[in-house]
Amino acid sequence: MKKNTRIAVIGAGHMAGALIGGMVRSKLVPGKSIVATRRSHEALAELQRKWGVRTSTDNRKAVAGAGAVILAVKPQMAKTVLEELSGAIGKRQLVISIMAGITTASISKALGVDGPVVRAMPNTPCLVDAGATAICAGARATEKDLRKAEAVFRSVGLVARLPESALDAVTGLSGSGPVYLYMVIEAMTDGGVKMGIPRAIAAKLAAQTVFGAAKLVLESGKHPALLKDEVTTPGGTAISAIHVLESKGLRSLLIDGIEAATKRSQELSKLFAD
Repeated sequence: MKKNTRIAVIGAGHMAGALIGGMVRSKLVPGKSIVATRRSHEALAELQRKWGVRTSTDNRKAVAGAGAVILAVKPQMAKTVLEELSGAIGKRQLVISIMAGITTASISKALGVDGPVVRAMPNTPCLVDAGATAICAGARATEKDLRKAEAVFRSVGLVARLPESALDAVTGLSGSGPVYLYMVIEAMTDGGVKMGIPRAIAAKLAAQTVFGAAKLVLESGKHPALLKDEVTTPGGTAISAIHVLESKGLRSLLIDGIEAATKRSQELSKLFAD
């Protein structure tokens, strides 16, 4: 991404705000090269104050002359916003969508332009530069377009390339995944409180444990099962806990949850197409 590239961010809510912050902090582009839109004047004023971006409530005006357009509205608003932008985006402008469940083909059709579209599924830890994002290329997106999109999401975390057929599953795994882990942290905290640990300390210990375990998986390169075995001593505390968790179906529940979220993403795609 060239530093003088103008970027329009349509629907600058929490996730888009995280991307804006990442791009500016990493010096991918300066704040003045970004124009952000949303309905709330107060929220736009805060983005301008914090990152030096330009702001607008006019989506068509915002995309005019932009080298890249990031579509960050909720999927339920996709049809309305894409219809509004129809004819306003040219075939040389890169469109990057983080709208769950909306395919690149559907975006191109709604915009009425046969230009490059990259679809992405980030997650909320992008807010603290620890995001996990999968991206895929639409029919007209080139390797250069993918590299530009990667640069945006690498500014806030890890990026992986996948075929578009896998993006709904990514929504179920890492897109919705933080919610599952918040529930795990909350439950671990309650367990600590039950056993006599003050809640504030239990919450910090639980959160740091999840963070540390995830970091160890990423940095060691070891399979999670091997790391589990390394701390599971014969007749010890960990194996006793594992027995209970397995008997209650922890693995099956998580798998079923990811499957349910994936199917909902697929449903959103069908709803948009109807």
